[in-house]
Amino acid sequence: RILRGKDKKLFNMSFAGFLDIARKDVDVKESAPSTLLKDLHATFIREFEADKNGYEYTMSEYLRVSGIFWCVSAMDLLGKLSMMDGEAIVSYVLSMQRDNGGFAPAENHDAHLLHTLSAIQILYIFGAVDRLKEEQKKKVIEFVRARQNEDGSFCGDEHNEVDTRFSFCSLSILHLLDSLESVNLQKACDFVLRCHNADGGFGTRPGSESHSGQVYCCVGALLIAGRLNSIDRDKTAQWLAMRQCGSGGLNGRPEKLPDVCYSWWVLASLAMLRRLRWIDEEKMIRFIYACQDEETGGFSDRPGDMPDPFHTVFGTAALSLFGRDGLEPVDAVLCMSKKSLGAKSFPL
Repeated sequence: RILRGKDKKLFNMSFAGFLDIARKDVDVKESAPSTLLKDLHATFIREFEADKNGYEYTMSEYLRVSGIFWCVSAMDLLGKLSMMDGEAIVSYVLSMQRDNGGFAPAENHDAHLLHTLSAIQILYIFGAVDRLKEEQKKKVIEFVRARQNEDGSFCGDEHNEVDTRFSFCSLSILHLLDSLESVNLQKACDFVLRCHNADGGFGTRPGSESHSGQVYCCVGALLIAGRLNSIDRDKTAQWLAMRQCGSGGLNGRPEKLPDVCYSWWVLASLAMLRRLRWIDEEKMIRFIYACQDEETGGFSDRPGDMPDPFHTVFGTAALSLFGRDGLEPVDAVLCMSKKSLGAKSFPL
């Protein structure tokens, strides 16, 4: 009785979360939103990006450029990109290129493949990729090329952490910059295929557990390289389809709770495999709608939790895959509007 306001909401969320973990699913209430709150989401994103002194904005400095990508891609898919200060964003992103050619997330941070891809994507969304001079493009390509190891894998930065996410980032960057020939594609694909597990999924490295996010990265990398026929599409699609829970939501791996971000990782992978209809579409959409915050806008990971830009872009992009709600058509490989990509979009 003594709990009030936000504290009470957080307590209720924690207790409900404990019950959800015990049964590996969540409830979708009848009172949950059943339509896309498009204008409210646009306001949520704009206010999040504008509040430079806010706690969430301050604490996310280490992933700032990627966070900007989530915001601008969501706004682009919502058809609200004009609400963002494009010139200020582009100028900031360009200032994050480091001497080694890669892009850092913020001042006093090092370059990383994750933020380098986000930077190039942001420039595409604002039609500003030409603002990257030829010498700067060459340095980006050299940064990516230098990240490839002898076994074909890629590390995210100069500290040599290997992960199939970085294989995807590298090939995506090079695709956008017309430079796939800059790395050893054969070795890159061979490494990704060594991360393919017997259950049909993919892991971070050879022998690692299958995970929906890694499936997206590996399927995407193989598609970009023209090697998607190297796997059994049905087997991988079956593993992905089994990620759907009774609530309609999708999880990242067996025995885990559903999360709206996996609406993107799983559905985009199925779209690339041309198996998008292998899940229950109506239950999936009902779960995504239920993850919206009717007061502030934005999507959360699960119904009733706190919204954030990360889940907002992936919830929005997942709905776009189904051609819902008048959203801009999304590219299943790069999570960007097909309009912003133009000829760089993949015809799926």
